[in-house]
Amino acid sequence: MDSVEIALRDAHQRSWAYILASVVRFARDLDLAEDAVQDAFVAALESWRRDGIPNAPAAWLITAAKRKVIDRIRRDASLDRKLPLLIVPEGEPDMEVPSDIPDERLRLIFTCCHPALNLEARVALTLRLVCGLTTPEVARLFVVTEPTMAARITRAKKKIAVAGIPYRVPEAHELPDRLPAVLSAIYLVFTEGHAASSGTRLIREELTTRAIDLARILTRLMPDEPEVIGLLALITLADARSVTRIDQHQQFVPLHEQDRARWNREQIQTGTDLVERALRLSANRVPGPFALQAAIGALHAEAPTFEETDWPQVLALYDLLLEVVPSPVVALNRSVAISKIEGPAAALRIVDQIADSGALATYPFLAATRADLLRQLGQISLARTAYETALSLTTNSIDRTYLRNRLNAL
Repeated sequence: MDSVEIALRDAHQRSWAYILASVVRFARDLDLAEDAVQDAFVAALESWRRDGIPNAPAAWLITAAKRKVIDRIRRDASLDRKLPLLIVPEGEPDMEVPSDIPDERLRLIFTCCHPALNLEARVALTLRLVCGLTTPEVARLFVVTEPTMAARITRAKKKIAVAGIPYRVPEAHELPDRLPAVLSAIYLVFTEGHAASSGTRLIREELTTRAIDLARILTRLMPDEPEVIGLLALITLADARSVTRIDQHQQFVPLHEQDRARWNREQIQTGTDLVERALRLSANRVPGPFALQAAIGALHAEAPTFEETDWPQVLALYDLLLEVVPSPVVALNRSVAISKIEGPAAALRIVDQIADSGALATYPFLAATRADLLRQLGQISLARTAYETALSLTTNSIDRTYLRNRLNAL
């Protein structure tokens, strides 16, 4: 990879949302803006090799993309109708639009999370277009196949075009309706960064940093919203132990083997304070899913050792979480607490029920969890088969190495 390719990769990772947001506001059309930004990246490959990498790569890409938009509209038969949309109203600078949302990336996330789309479509579209995740990455986060996710994103974009849904920053009173999708999008960006679904890295710091930044900005925007506080608490607590999830040989280290003395205690204190605040704000209602997950994270973070974790309390929180979000992934995570309280056989029954339902057929951690429970029960042949299934579904090389080592250890 040469210096131009590295610069383009960095620009994509760091500035995709800013670039797309600027071009969307200029073009007033998401499909057109996305195509123009992609074309600008392609053009940069040749131009930067010929003329050198610009001092401000993101600004160069924005300018190039806007030129692509104008060229595209000039070729369109409806030029007379569309060209006025490109004129910035007097007194409204091109790069600054008055908004209650203080961050360009967050503005575009709220814009994409339009209530005319169903929640899943909003989140998927936001992850793909705003956060720069690939369709396969989004598919793995939703535990569906790549063609299924590609079709969902296409349908969402088509619905936007057919219905004429405007791409504008929502007013303050519109934000609460869009909040669940925005929170889910930020959380899934962190999830992909914290445990990358593919590639050669387990942790993608550019994504975890982006998600934490967005969650902090959102907290300042909505300081009394418990789920916003809960989200920031959850990802702060998870990030506090990121340094111990990979050893010096770039091998994955599971939670029960991590050196807790190396966890970031300042982050843990911040996270636990946020959990208490989120739960106080939820005092007169059932806490939301992010607040509950953050409370579980706090119990893990505060335990001196894995064995000393307050597993009954963890299980109680998972029981409540399963009522709030009846998800097979939540049920799978709950099975770990069951195994610590009632033993691996009880947990295996739950995992087998999830597997029989077919809901997580492509989810590698279902097979990996089942394999570990079978190993604990001494059912080695079945454990080997389950580890092999998990390996066949895993596309991250660090996860694959860990699973292969577990399989070989049998």
